[in-house]
Amino acid sequence: GDVIHRMLTATQYVAPLMANFNPSYSRNSTVQYLDNGTVFVVQWDNVYLQGKEDMGSFTFQAALHSTGRIVFGYKEIPVPVLQISATQHPVKAGLSDAFMILNPSPDVPESRRRTIYEYHRVELDTNKITNMSAVEFTPLPTCLQHQSCEMCVTSELTFNCSWCHVLQRYL
Repeated sequence: GDVIHRMLTATQYVAPLMANFNPSYSRNSTVQYLDNGTVFVVQWDNVYLQGKEDMGSFTFQAALHSTGRIVFGYKEIPVPVLQISATQHPVKAGLSDAFMILNPSPDVPESRRRTIYEYHRVELDTNKITNMSAVEFTPLPTCLQHQSCEMCVTSELTFNCSWCHVLQRYL
């Protein structure tokens, strides 16, 4: 999205491992990305936790495929994720999405109030995040994948489609 807000890390993220990392701690620490048109990969390589550098370095990545598939890969996770402090920064692993609406404020008509609606979150079991592990997310089928209402209604892959009187079509 094009809206940046302070609740971004709480409501909108693709996070293989969100924590208070300090990529500038070591010359060997890098955050790199690659986009070849079919997959976008971000890799955190030899990154350390701020103020907890003695725990060791972390290496992990997120791969976002054009098909909607998402893969988190964990190469080096030196400590259990539950031992990472969330005091200075949230510690999360998973996916979350939300949208924001600007509504006129009832008290001051010329101002706008931001309302954030989180509509989907998938949290990983952090006990599963270990050395040499991976997690794959596969998108669920939707009606939008079909070329016509008839194909949607007769498909075994979609949900219970029904007639929408307002749009005059199946949804």
